Amino acid sequence: MHFNMDEAIEVLERTQQTLEHFLAGLSEGWLQCNEGDGTWNSIEVVDHLIEGEKTNWIPRLEHILQEGCNKPFPPFDRFSHLNDKSSQSIDQKLQEFKAIRMQNINKLKSLIDPDIHLELEGSHPAFGTVKVRELLSTWVVHDLTHIAQIVRVMAERYRTDVGPWKEYLGILKRAGE
Repeated sequence: MHFNMDEAIEVLERTQQTLEHFLAGLSEGWLQCNEGDGTWNSIEVVDHLIEGEKTNWIPRLEHILQEGCNKPFPPFDRFSHLNDKSSQSIDQKLQEFKAIRMQNINKLKSLIDPDIHLELEGSHPAFGTVKVRELLSTWVVHDLTHIAQIVRVMAERYRTDVGPWKEYLGILKRAGE
């Protein structure tokens, strides 16, 4: 196993900076593009990350610490952010994400002693028994997944514009191509 709390925090601390550097100030064309029906644009991904900060990672961690496997933690609605269309600009959303993320990292550091808590178990509503280490690893990989998604969605915007160079652009390869 490769999980290391300090290394996990290194990524968690950089996600908001990465998103801010990449998305702040971009035109709506870049922010609103997606990969087709039923897919998310960059703004919706940021909204999803904000929702996760509010209702997923730290609340589940606290639940595991308080309840163990006695009671499953509440399910996370991965699509709830789509029901709440905020009028905030992308810059405001990025600032909200940054503030909540920093609070959550500080809370993580105060709640978890890596020498004691990583193997504690909780009950996931769909997966059953999960460990704190697995939850924290998932948080990191979730960030990386959505950073990759944003980049992929933005590349999709120029799919036809790159012409024959699409052959050499792996980010534009779809399954079966």
